[in-house]
Amino acid sequence: MTISSFIHLSAMILTLSVIFGMINHHWLRLPHTIGVVVMALLASIGVIAIDALIPTLGLGQALRSAVTGIDFYDTLMQGMLGFLLFAGALHVDLDELIERGWAIGLLATFGVLISTALIGGGAYFLLDGLGLSVPLMWCLVFGSLVSPTDPVAVMGILKVVTVPKSLKAKIAGESLFNDGVGVVVFSILVAAASSGGGMDAAAAGLLFLREAGGGAVLGLLCGGVAFAALRSLDDYVIEVLITLALVFGATSLALLSHASAPIAVVIAGLLIGNHGTKLAMSETTRDQVQKFWTLLDEILNSALFLLIGFEVVVLTVSSSSLVAALAAVPLALAARWISVAVPLTVLRGLGREYSKGAIPVLAWGGLRGGISVALALSLPMIPEKPLLLTMTYGVVLFSIIVQGLSVEWVIQRFVPPSNEAEAGK
Repeated sequence: MTISSFIHLSAMILTLSVIFGMINHHWLRLPHTIGVVVMALLASIGVIAIDALIPTLGLGQALRSAVTGIDFYDTLMQGMLGFLLFAGALHVDLDELIERGWAIGLLATFGVLISTALIGGGAYFLLDGLGLSVPLMWCLVFGSLVSPTDPVAVMGILKVVTVPKSLKAKIAGESLFNDGVGVVVFSILVAAASSGGGMDAAAAGLLFLREAGGGAVLGLLCGGVAFAALRSLDDYVIEVLITLALVFGATSLALLSHASAPIAVVIAGLLIGNHGTKLAMSETTRDQVQKFWTLLDEILNSALFLLIGFEVVVLTVSSSSLVAALAAVPLALAARWISVAVPLTVLRGLGREYSKGAIPVLAWGGLRGGISVALALSLPMIPEKPLLLTMTYGVVLFSIIVQGLSVEWVIQRFVPPSNEAEAGK
């Protein structure tokens, strides 16, 4: 992509984000990110309808060309995601995460594996019943790409709903870490499915350790270097640049070393957001850094959710794939419920209590988003890809719009105010 093409594309995305945001603010009054998705989705459907009625205008083809010209996977996974994760981690209380570390750790690891197996196995029998034959390994790949909760979607919702402190820590902590785990599991399963056989368990374990563990170590190292640099001076302009360079550097090094970039950036963000802001920044610098990353977070969120809404034009939808997408929604919800309930029940059996309502809130509040769409778009060109992409998109849209709009009601319904102080102990 040339510089001029990048500028034109950025201008279009930001302008549409502003227009849709203003329409939502004045009339729809939905949470900003959900409003942008809805507006982009309606605009896409409108263009498709006009194109069907008056094909000579060529609006549909123009929109498809513009959307397909954007490599959504690279744009999100190797570009925007690192900045969004760092911005989210910057505002998370590390002490809260450590206090609930067992719950967050189990949800972000075994929870993802349980959900992957349940969705993959369920999709295999579901699609077979619909007359759509998809190999089990590719069904498991589908399970892996819709199992992780999206930290961008989740953190966006947490900004606009009132969540008990302990549950907020669990939801935020799980979403920050399980996307990195999910991407690693996805990579392993795609490699196994593409090879036509299984992957050696030892090789899969080593790959997981290298990517997840390597990402954590890299995040600590990069965060430590940035912390030392921040502590050596008091100039908020340079210090903001240090945090920006930290995200670029950690992401670049992770890609070069085949470590998990999301995990690296999250670890670095937690280090700077907790120890860095307290021990290495003046009050003025702390305020400027937080304002900078909050603003950048909002801008990138708007652009990302706009792109999610427009990605509908790349789908190849048939009546059978639409039915499969609709059926995948309750399957994903059931798997999410079980993958939350099992780890928390195990912890309760070990004497670690959790508050009433934790399971329904975590299950319903675990939103899927751009990461699932990006992973689905990155699938190799197999015959099953259009079907799996449509199913993924259906799960993501339901998650963002329906779950995102109703999660506050679920919290009010299942979490009594008196439980806030006890939740997650």
